[in-house]
Amino acid sequence: MRNIFLVFMLSIALMACKQGDLESTYIPRSLVEGEDFNAFSKTKDEVLTIVDSDSSNREKGNLVTVKFRDTTVFIKNKQSLLSTAFSQAKFLNSQKTAVLVQAEKKLSQAPFYIIALNNGKVEIIDLAISSKGKDDYKFANGIEALSLSSFVLNNDYLIKTVNGKVYPIKRQNPEERIHGKFFMFSNDKSTLVFVTANSLYQVNYFTGETFNLPISPKMFNQKEVIYSQIQQNFSWKKNAKGTLFLKHNPDEDRIVDIKEFKH
Repeated sequence: MRNIFLVFMLSIALMACKQGDLESTYIPRSLVEGEDFNAFSKTKDEVLTIVDSDSSNREKGNLVTVKFRDTTVFIKNKQSLLSTAFSQAKFLNSQKTAVLVQAEKKLSQAPFYIIALNNGKVEIIDLAISSKGKDDYKFANGIEALSLSSFVLNNDYLIKTVNGKVYPIKRQNPEERIHGKFFMFSNDKSTLVFVTANSLYQVNYFTGETFNLPISPKMFNQKEVIYSQIQQNFSWKKNAKGTLFLKHNPDEDRIVDIKEFKH
């Protein structure tokens, strides 16, 4: 009987230790301008892993968790909402020391975070920017791929997975998300063009320079019409600082190779 009691107590102790090692909750911080997420691990186990969740709730879809060594990462935001699993996760570098995750949807919120290792410790970076624009949710399109190694996030960030760089995209109005659809970028891939209700809003994510080109709303009825109009009437031109922006052609007869625009 005594042996059974000792085994029982030992089992409880082991379970307690195991539970204590299984999870850790972190509070997100803001993104620091110019920082990157391309850290190299000092040891083989100093990496993050993406693990399929064993959740049986099929309505939530396929969820994943992120672990550092044997510890699962939980995130608690400013509203005290706890994220224990994520609807998607994407490594931001080949070293697997930074992961972009989207929180499981709760109360109509599905924010994005970066889980990153900094000197062997886990940090959480909040990628939410305050926004008060009407219908802003319509332009929170999540991840929109530009190439195999870069994408736009919610019209607010350009992220490169080659070097783990995150560039905030300057808004037309600081109080609201860019109310447009990403359309193209310049041939040096640094100026992004968004189609809004009545203009082509252009922003260079390196310099923060912007240029808004008013366009007739009739031009935006069909995507093929937009490409055709741009091919015939617009071209990329450098400003005084050497930054490329799409502008009207002085010569309306000039035909621009469509390859200059498509990505």
